[in-house]
Amino acid sequence: MRHARAEALDQLEPLLTRIRAYGALKEKSRGIFYRGSKAFLHFHEDPAGLFVDIRGANPKDFDRFLVDAAGETEVLARVAALAHATGE
Repeated sequence: MRHARAEALDQLEPLLTRIRAYGALKEKSRGIFYRGSKAFLHFHEDPAGLFVDIRGANPKDFDRFLVDAAGETEVLARVAALAHATGE
């Protein structure tokens, strides 16, 4: 599974825009978001579809979700919680 290319990220632009709007994460390169010095959220593509990896409760692990309606909801919920926790 490779990191999402520009064409795949183009499909995700509405979601990326919503993530950026929270301001809780820094987008170091398109579609790769950091919290402080650690990667927090990024996207992958493979023949099965587009996936998002989000840093989980264990700071060494990422949780992977298919980027469908449920996956997008999970992304936005976690970013919103992070923004709320950091006061942004």
